[in-house]
Amino acid sequence: MGRLRNSGLAGELSAEFLGTLILILFGCGVVAQVAAGGALTDPPGGLGNHDSVAWAWGLGVTLGVYVAGRLSGAHLNPAVTVSLAAFKGFPWKKVAPYSLAQVAGAFVAALLVRWNYSEALAKVDPGHTIKTQAVFSTLPANGNHALPIHEWGAFRDQVIGTAILVLLIFAVTDLLNTPPGANLGPFVVGLIVVAIGMAFGTNAGYAINPARDLGPRLASFLTGYGGAWRDQYGELYFWVPIIGPLVGGPVGAFVYKVLISTFLPSPEEEPEGRIPVLPEK
Repeated sequence: MGRLRNSGLAGELSAEFLGTLILILFGCGVVAQVAAGGALTDPPGGLGNHDSVAWAWGLGVTLGVYVAGRLSGAHLNPAVTVSLAAFKGFPWKKVAPYSLAQVAGAFVAALLVRWNYSEALAKVDPGHTIKTQAVFSTLPANGNHALPIHEWGAFRDQVIGTAILVLLIFAVTDLLNTPPGANLGPFVVGLIVVAIGMAFGTNAGYAINPARDLGPRLASFLTGYGGAWRDQYGELYFWVPIIGPLVGGPVGAFVYKVLISTFLPSPEEEPEGRIPVLPEK
């Protein structure tokens, strides 16, 4: 407990780094398995599909939150950090350090995935092109030319998806609402990511997290993916999964605050040990 109390900002940043690293190891790892390894099976596609990708990303979130939660609150996402600063009193002076730690964790994790799957990626895509870029970072319509999603359509998608994410995170972590018990909060947050992946994964690959996209995108660029900053149309795309979530996160937080939090009882209105309930009208 003494170490916990004295960990300070260094401990918080260490937790954000490692928690995000765990998230990306499972997230980018599953995409590499499905896209690169699966392309080499007979018939192709024998190592997973969209559903396995969605579940692995969600479980990566769950496990990352369990790793980092005690020390830092396990934001693992600059959009969450900014939203907490704007609406929950998180210190603004910590936003940049937290975000940098999250990007660094995602970067290192992506390097590990890149190294571990180097043979499969080289076999499937020797030129390290847009064909396997989605292993590391998102693309409009997941790189599919048949679906004409471009930057602004993907930006809209990221705003909406991240707003949903943050609204639901605020809901399930609000002690005045009905949060999950028995330390199941991280598991429920992981399920939120699974649900978003299954319902909002088509238009932009549901990055919903600037660190999740920027760190691996940088790692891929430095290891041979020269077109990492552009989409399948050759347009600069890297800004979409950065700016979109940073806009959408506070939007979701604002909606929760106005439509739910405003009407919840304050802590002093409830007897100790009781689950908060709405006051009688």
